[in-house]
Amino acid sequence: MQFTSTTLLLEAFLVLFATLVAYGLRTVPYAWPDRMQVPSGPAIWIVGGTLMVVLILLSRMVGGPGGYVAGSVVQLPVIACGFAVPLMFLVGGIFVVLWIVSLRLGGRIDRERAAYDAEHPETAPNM
Repeated sequence: MQFTSTTLLLEAFLVLFATLVAYGLRTVPYAWPDRMQVPSGPAIWIVGGTLMVVLILLSRMVGGPGGYVAGSVVQLPVIACGFAVPLMFLVGGIFVVLWIVSLRLGGRIDRERAAYDAEHPETAPNM
């Protein structure tokens, strides 16, 4: 749970920086594809800010019911940020891989931590 939570928090920072880049690029000529209308500054911050808040909230909810599913679903908008900042396709893809790894390894780490705490209750800092 801690590994997935940390991954989602790091993604929130990633979205913050991508939002800053998109906001800075809105005035640069030829930074946006011809077929795409340049979004306004408030629109960029509303979309980026909403995604950041969702990622932060989900980082606290991953232990609850549906938290892992919601965390998996929110990976799509993170990758979709690549339409505004093309490098986000790559960086968002890297974070999707990190999300999958955190799902697999995080569960194993939590199980091993619980087993250790059960065997050593006197030194169990995780309770």
